[in-house]
Amino acid sequence: MPQLLCPHCQGPLSAEGRTWSCANGHSYDQARQGYLNLLLVQHKNSRQPGDTPAMLGCRQAFLDGGHYQPVSDEINRLFTEQAPAALLDMGCGEGYYTDRLARALPGLDCTGLDISKDAVIRACRRNRDIQWLVGSSARLPLADASLDAALCVFSPWSWEECLRVLKPGGHLLLVGPHADHLLALREKLYDSIHPTPELIKALPEGMTIVNDQILRYALQLEPAALDNLIGMTPHGFRSRPERQQALRESGLAGLEVAMRMVMLQRH
Repeated sequence: MPQLLCPHCQGPLSAEGRTWSCANGHSYDQARQGYLNLLLVQHKNSRQPGDTPAMLGCRQAFLDGGHYQPVSDEINRLFTEQAPAALLDMGCGEGYYTDRLARALPGLDCTGLDISKDAVIRACRRNRDIQWLVGSSARLPLADASLDAALCVFSPWSWEECLRVLKPGGHLLLVGPHADHLLALREKLYDSIHPTPELIKALPEGMTIVNDQILRYALQLEPAALDNLIGMTPHGFRSRPERQQALRESGLAGLEVAMRMVMLQRH
């Protein structure tokens, strides 16, 4: 496991039983579910940061239905080529990608981090052999140069923190939406479509892109899966309920997954 840091003083944490503590006397108890909460109250952006329980439930049902398994398989393939020893999944959610990656690379020391405690509790139920953390990707509770690799799927990240925790030569895989991602769905839900933000607006010094690809495939969904797809995304609360209901009743043709996957290497 990578060296964990105290979120108060950034001193190294060590475990005695289920209690983690630093030399300055700050301590954190591992929850009975297995996760460790290293998110300080002052670093939360709300009382319950992260996705809502309803969104998490929809996402877990959708992912467990295998609809994004090709994305997970490609993530696993890319990291199999790199053969990292220690990896952090930033914004791991309920642990779908982290769990499948850990099972695909049995020797990988995998850690999953999310700002949502509810999400991390769900992740613990998937795989108790992974170290799950409640924390922020803006303040990673990990030591400098402690990771061979990091993964970020549809979640925010900090360039500064990634550069800090990755070893020289370490890899970062970013996965986000291409402009065509779920376009047929968005066209049905909204009068006008906002441009999809670029995954990488500016590449920082210290990082080089070593692989940049678009993963595309058609997605055919039964009504329940379509309902979960809408519910797991911001579309569930941004779009009008009557449009969502119309889609549930009519179904949706021409739906396509289009994800950009960028592998970067730290100098």
